[in-house]
Amino acid sequence: MSKEEYAIVLDYLPHGYPLEDERKPIAQAVGKDHFTLLQVVPRRGKSFKAGEEVYIGEGRRDKVHFIQGRLPREKITETAKLNLRDFVTEKIDEKEEEFIKFFNESGPVNARVHQLTLLPGLGKKHTQEILEGREEKPFESFKDIEERVSTLSNPKKAIEKRIMEELTTMQRHNLFIR
Repeated sequence: MSKEEYAIVLDYLPHGYPLEDERKPIAQAVGKDHFTLLQVVPRRGKSFKAGEEVYIGEGRRDKVHFIQGRLPREKITETAKLNLRDFVTEKIDEKEEEFIKFFNESGPVNARVHQLTLLPGLGKKHTQEILEGREEKPFESFKDIEERVSTLSNPKKAIEKRIMEELTTMQRHNLFIR
């Protein structure tokens, strides 16, 4: 598994987490490439702004003192969740091809469950329509999916909701988050 090189700050807590004894500054961040949720400690005298991109890779880091570890789901602040949703939406636009590939290549999880049915709002009927549509011709864009699968209104939104679920709540099967 490749490591994250850059992260986007989702929320900065200059006095640490409320109700915790340790009052050191900490930032909640998400890795730019793999959606890794992290807790990042700034160098002395440095601070972060939400939305700021920071280097977290190997070697000298200008603003990050160290990565405290993964950000537990139960510690994600409401501000971080809002900023995370914006980040996820942006990433889906940026990597649309990869998500369209998911619609074209996804398969069964087991004998009764297909990966497509794990997307919010998609049931067996939608899944069947998508499978038939991609058999005729692979999908080329979210717009193409919407046009060819008449009952499916917003495939991009379904992807966004699923990624947010995988990031913020424990899931039995993860489709997009490692």
